[in-house]
Amino acid sequence: MSLQGAFDPPPPPTPPGGHGLLAGKIVIVTAAAGTGIGSATARRCLEEGAAVVISDAHERRLGETAEELRAETGGDVLALACNVTDEAQVQALYAATVAHYGRFDVAVHNAGLGGTVPLVEMTDEQWSTVLDVTLTGTFRCTRAALSHLLPQSSGAIVNNASVLGWRAQPGQSHYAAAKAGVMALTRCAAAEAAPAGVRVNAVSPSLAEHPFLNRAIPDEDLAVLRRRELFGRGAETWEVANVIVFLASDYSSYMSGEVVAVSSQHP
Repeated sequence: MSLQGAFDPPPPPTPPGGHGLLAGKIVIVTAAAGTGIGSATARRCLEEGAAVVISDAHERRLGETAEELRAETGGDVLALACNVTDEAQVQALYAATVAHYGRFDVAVHNAGLGGTVPLVEMTDEQWSTVLDVTLTGTFRCTRAALSHLLPQSSGAIVNNASVLGWRAQPGQSHYAAAKAGVMALTRCAAAEAAPAGVRVNAVSPSLAEHPFLNRAIPDEDLAVLRRRELFGRGAETWEVANVIVFLASDYSSYMSGEVVAVSSQHP
């Protein structure tokens, strides 16, 4: 059988159980409502022993997700609404977490907005909206998190980037530019935070499967993207979350300023 040809992709593996990698830690996860990487990350952090603060701009879905996570894991979940385009709400998220728990140890910044628009048809508003959520929102959250983590001289930040920060894809100029910016922001923040013992890294997924993916990417384009992956499928959201958990944990204690690809794409 040729490994180069088409094949039926094998099913995803079974998610691993928890191993206490985040036992005793307080973790904030933005854009955690619904079924995407954020909620999967919150679930994996709970399974690894953390108390988790989930945040999202969609209050109803945020409440539903919090209830589901508590029921599934029996973990400590605090839900705080936050729109990352609003500086006052961002500051309030981290302040409320500290007021409730006394501190936090990890901040996972997952909020992002995409869409497919050819560059010559892209409006200033479309460009600015994607950058405000995806890049400037990550900047606001990273700045707020560091304002708490630097004084305590410990902690970790994990930002969500994308392989599109490295690789070209038609119709994704705004999103790719924003994610490349997240990568650069992560590296610069890591250099500033290192003297305080705070680590800042990023994950860079290629394609993560969730029910709302085709809102941003047409089905025919998704089929092409899946064929580019060596496993013939996109990652399960928990597979991306596993790498986030690693970067949040003490197992990555020497890593900072790194952007870790969660991908099986062909070169």
